[in-house]
Amino acid sequence: MATTADSSPDTVQVRGVYFDELEIGQTFDDVPAVTLTDGMQATHSAIVGNRLRIARDAVLAERVTGARSAIASPALVWDTAIGQSTVVTQHVRANLFYRGLRFRRVPEIGDTLSTVTRVEGLKQNSIKPGRPLTGLAALHITTTDQHDRVVLDFWRCAMLPCSPGSEGTDRADDLSALGRPIVDADLTEAVADWDLAAFRDRVPGPHLEQLSRDRAWQIEGADVVTSAPELARLTGNLATVHHDAAAAGGDRLVYGGHTIGIAFHQVCRAIPALVTVLAWDGCDHVGPVHEGDTLRSTITVQRSWELPGSGGIALLRVLVKATRADGSVAPVLDWSLYALLA
Repeated sequence: MATTADSSPDTVQVRGVYFDELEIGQTFDDVPAVTLTDGMQATHSAIVGNRLRIARDAVLAERVTGARSAIASPALVWDTAIGQSTVVTQHVRANLFYRGLRFRRVPEIGDTLSTVTRVEGLKQNSIKPGRPLTGLAALHITTTDQHDRVVLDFWRCAMLPCSPGSEGTDRADDLSALGRPIVDADLTEAVADWDLAAFRDRVPGPHLEQLSRDRAWQIEGADVVTSAPELARLTGNLATVHHDAAAAGGDRLVYGGHTIGIAFHQVCRAIPALVTVLAWDGCDHVGPVHEGDTLRSTITVQRSWELPGSGGIALLRVLVKATRADGSVAPVLDWSLYALLA
């Protein structure tokens, strides 16, 4: 927080940090913890959809996972973690991509999540005449539960403006190696004790052996983007471009997690026997999304393999296009995820 020059000494300007105010190693941990509740999950599902069986069926979740309560939707968990990390990115102009997201634990409803965000890379963007100075901030995000057990560990890259009057910085970090590669052997850490045979017995397919490589699905029934600021508030997302049209240049931008959540809803329509998401191989926001856009996904199996005992993993690529109010169509998301199957 900072005091403005044209305000009284007792007036404090409440704002986020600018790109030129960030430093490598800077840590942001003063963020409210969030207890996941049934009401939060229901509201989240109403906005982005939720056809993931194990997050909707508490009886199935207990038999497969041993959970004492319902399993939290993975989309709710990553949206909460991303929202907590926006204490750094209130001035964000765009979130470009995510890297290395992997579930270390699968939270239940009733668990409480806390997030620490650390600056690990900074790159000043080239100067463009007539445009504000901006830079890219590489952020390492670690989310833990009430027992200090790591739930999520990932990186995101956000574009932030420099402060008014700033001459910019000389930061030129290489962000191409941002994150930690996903290792196949680590993927099942969060679900090592799950009984996938019990899931298979109770849920019709398609199961792993029915998902051949290059199998693709095109979602015919698209989903309209609604309640965008409500989702941002629900998940604690402070980025002003999701709340204030003026900050977004006249038309609010939709929170990237909103687009990903709808895409995941469509993945579960295509593969109704999907057990859960284990990790992201990559996730790039290739175009902006606005409230009222209609989203449609194409899902393709990149590769798959069996796990010892039962079940397996499929790497899926999800390409999402948005149909605008004027009828134009544009790509908005390129997302690869590791899906657990029975």
